[in-house]
Amino acid sequence: MSYERPDGHTFSLYLTGGAGTRRLDGSPAAQGRPGALCVMPQGHSSEWEITDPFEFVHLYVPDDQMRRMFAETFDRDSRLMVLPEATFADAPALARTLRQMTQAMSAGDHLMAEEAMTQTIKDFFVDPRYAGMRSRAISGGLAPHIRRRILDYIEAHLDETIRLQDLAAIGQLSAFHFQRMFRASYGVSPHGWVAHRRVERAKSMLRGMDPIAQIASACGFSSQSHMTRAFKLGTGVTPSAYRQQQ
Repeated sequence: MSYERPDGHTFSLYLTGGAGTRRLDGSPAAQGRPGALCVMPQGHSSEWEITDPFEFVHLYVPDDQMRRMFAETFDRDSRLMVLPEATFADAPALARTLRQMTQAMSAGDHLMAEEAMTQTIKDFFVDPRYAGMRSRAISGGLAPHIRRRILDYIEAHLDETIRLQDLAAIGQLSAFHFQRMFRASYGVSPHGWVAHRRVERAKSMLRGMDPIAQIASACGFSSQSHMTRAFKLGTGVTPSAYRQQQ
């Protein structure tokens, strides 16, 4: 197959398989494998031979978004951004966040997926094998009145899908910059904060008699099993066990 000069930049991670994939216009000995990373900059063209099934994830990032994140991370002119090409590279940090993104999307956890997406791009820029740059330090965090508005929004929308871009819009920031500012303000990511608040609401509701499936929906979990996993992670016990303890 051919990959001809696409718009935007592409990050690809092999999840399973890949041994039957090789790049015809690259090193003939190089083959795909689980955990292998490919980076295809905007304007990239390549030729591939695929002989065995495999599973992988593509993350497509528009050029303007990539340059904005570069400028915000390093406080440098976005025209200085250089995106090197990579084929079947070993990049554990990037592989980890791309897997997190994939798992979050499969579970319907949009906020975690968006956070993993932005973290992937930051990890790429600071990786010494690629850009190898040091990110600009964040100090002070979000302004107090912005913090209040964001936390009020989260509490009012816990039963709904909360997206990173919606939270960022409250502070009139890009999603990437907001994520860094939020962590500087609270010591956790937006997803970590939202997950904690959902578990706390679930704990309060479990003291009543509502069915657990109904509580899961009211707290913004995609299903009862999703709530059970998150609740046990946050408290060490399942919702049913917690209810019995009350």
